Amino acid sequence: MSALVDRLVGRNPVREALEQNDTRVEKVFVQEGAGGSAIEAIRRAARAQGIPVQIVPKARLDRLASGATHQGVVAFVAPVAYRTLEDLLREVAPSPAAVQERQPLLVALDQIEDPHNYGAILRTAVAAGVAGVLVPRHHMAPLNTVALKASAGAALRVPIARVTNLARALETLKTHGFWVAGASPTGSVSVWEMDWHRPLVLVLGNEGRGLRPRVVQACDLLVSIPLRGPVASLNVSVAAGILLFAATRSRQ
Repeated sequence: MSALVDRLVGRNPVREALEQNDTRVEKVFVQEGAGGSAIEAIRRAARAQGIPVQIVPKARLDRLASGATHQGVVAFVAPVAYRTLEDLLREVAPSPAAVQERQPLLVALDQIEDPHNYGAILRTAVAAGVAGVLVPRHHMAPLNTVALKASAGAALRVPIARVTNLARALETLKTHGFWVAGASPTGSVSVWEMDWHRPLVLVLGNEGRGLRPRVVQACDLLVSIPLRGPVASLNVSVAAGILLFAATRSRQ
């Protein structure tokens, strides 16, 4: 079976990736009516790792496979290797002293679901000079063709760390000298009054639910974008652009 640019096609490639706990696997698609021991093994392995499995008609699977023989299974995989939090820290600032000297700006994404938003945020992050990105292992949009297209290739230019527990990762970063600022419409600190001159992690929340309570608890402060018109909030990728370039302008 063949492996395409950002997906695995066929039972054996998908099963082998799952058996090896390949962290690149984002989502598994199974054809309606497909069964047998191989299919069931794939579904069990995906569920055990918290990887979503979606049942789809054969016509859709044919499109996902781009004409390759899929045997009833296609998996989206990340075309870039995710870092661990430890790897990201070593790359960005290997010690608390280096954190204070370099004052890196990181972005953390709390369960962003739309690949378009994921890719757009990565593109903005690279343009704004962000040193690295953190994403949760579960309930996060896949870094698939859609996200890659929206990022205009930027996803390949910024280190991305995938963590099991985002709130715990933020607490770890704080012990290394980072401040953590969560983006929230109810934040008490305006983007225009924010002190961006420090090692900082900017946390952006889910499109509908915003930041989870545990993630909010891990934040040192919440930053908001004052709105004048009759809207309650902005699209998360738009908010990311405003916040990150406010930070960039302030840091110049």
